[in-house]
Amino acid sequence: MSGLIGYASCAVLWLGLVVKAPDLLRHRRDPYLRAICAVLGLAGLCFFLGSPPTIGAVNRLSGIPNLAAPLTYAAITAYSAASQILVALWRGGPGAHRTARLWVVAYCGVVLGIATLFALGEAPVERRTDLDTYYADTPYLREMIVLYLTGHLTAITVTAVSALRWAREVRGWLRAGLVTLGVGAVCAAGFSVTKLVAVAARWSGRDWSLLGSEIAMSVAGLGALLTAAGVLIPLAGPRLAEWRRAWRTYVRLAPLERELDDVLARRALRLPRPRWSSPATRLVWRRTSIHNALSHLDAYADRELYDETLAAALRTTGDAERATATAWAAVIAAAARGTAALPAPARRAAQARESEWFQERAPGPDALVRIADALATSPLVRGAAAGARALATERSSPV
Repeated sequence: MSGLIGYASCAVLWLGLVVKAPDLLRHRRDPYLRAICAVLGLAGLCFFLGSPPTIGAVNRLSGIPNLAAPLTYAAITAYSAASQILVALWRGGPGAHRTARLWVVAYCGVVLGIATLFALGEAPVERRTDLDTYYADTPYLREMIVLYLTGHLTAITVTAVSALRWAREVRGWLRAGLVTLGVGAVCAAGFSVTKLVAVAARWSGRDWSLLGSEIAMSVAGLGALLTAAGVLIPLAGPRLAEWRRAWRTYVRLAPLERELDDVLARRALRLPRPRWSSPATRLVWRRTSIHNALSHLDAYADRELYDETLAAALRTTGDAERATATAWAAVIAAAARGTAALPAPARRAAQARESEWFQERAPGPDALVRIADALATSPLVRGAAAGARALATERSSPV
């Protein structure tokens, strides 16, 4: 594995860790959050320690040839256990915490075994990419290699089976995350399998070091990234869907805000536009601007126009909800354009009239979207808006 690929993979995984870190700081005692952060952090650490430049630096600074190997193996072992613990805690149930503790104890034993076997073995020649196959016949190191590979394969296989089996019982974002996690675990199992095949080939006198280095690390990288994605999908998916819905609503409300633009500008009712904000925040801003404008159109509301448009829309569409939105759109368009056409004295006279019709029957958030759609598409609304300017002065003049 090249240093660039390793560090890039590490950066992606640790970026996910940075995203989840604030949640972990707020909920330090949540074992599920701790497991998520452990999976992301340890997966990134595996790539960081397994990159040839890091291997060389660790060996050089420690003065111990190949010290980076047991450190990397320990990180891989811890990552394997963390993946299985995450699935156990994710699913929950009465035995989840007991299962997690058993995995911790078992894999602490594996890590201790890796350290002990490395200390007992002899690895004087530094190998940055093919240590597994190079020392496959060396006493103690041989056992160390088999121990970490079988430990990794066991944990990651259990993770894949648990995730994919559970995915059959759920739906939505959780299912998508579990399937992705399970596929990632299958790819990660390919790392151990290819390594073991390469080691077994060395025992039989063949040199398949390429299989145990480049190919194994490639499937490991894919597996770790898919695992991280599977962890994050159920967390980020609902939020992204909510942002998508908010953005679509924000865009659909644009015709209504444009219709009220003159009222908003003339009476300084529009709040400052939020910058670098989420779609949800922008949607609140647009809705607030619209409601501010509607509250100033009471004096210009034409109730007869509302009733006439409602009846016409019902005859045309037969849909009460759509007809109501069309009637509202016609009244709003007529009021907004009518007040814009009035001279200032007539506008002030109209504003002096007391009316709370808009405020008493103010449309809700969902109705605003339908009103905006009617403004953009209904010929009844276009007709009402076209006649509003001609009738504005006559209807607003004092008797």
